[in-house]
Amino acid sequence: MAQTHTIIFLCPHNAAKSVIAAAYWQRLADQRSLGVRATSAGTDPDPAVSPRVAATLLAEGFDVREHRPRRVTREELATAWRVVSLGCDLGELAPPGLTVDHWDDVPSPSEDLKAALDVIAARVLRLADAHAAARD
Repeated sequence: MAQTHTIIFLCPHNAAKSVIAAAYWQRLADQRSLGVRATSAGTDPDPAVSPRVAATLLAEGFDVREHRPRRVTREELATAWRVVSLGCDLGELAPPGLTVDHWDDVPSPSEDLKAALDVIAARVLRLADAHAAARD
């Protein structure tokens, strides 16, 4: 199935939570032919992905070492199929009427990376399951 939609995962620095969520989503989307491409961004991007997150994801088969954190644009938000915020305040960036799923209670990866991975993986799986069920 051709990928026709984009889901944007956002965290303030685009260096951990959003990168994890996008990696997990893209794997599920590819495995299940969901037709939704994942991307990640932030509102105040860091210079690079957290080295600890990159190493942990690499051990799980996700290579995010070349990902460069970037700032989300208003245009991306306006055209996204779905927007998931992991602790972002979109402020003036959010177009009128934008619906955002807030996953603001995900543990901080710098404090408990395993807990953050587990919570994000479970939520991404539920979101993918719901999308797949809605298509059927």
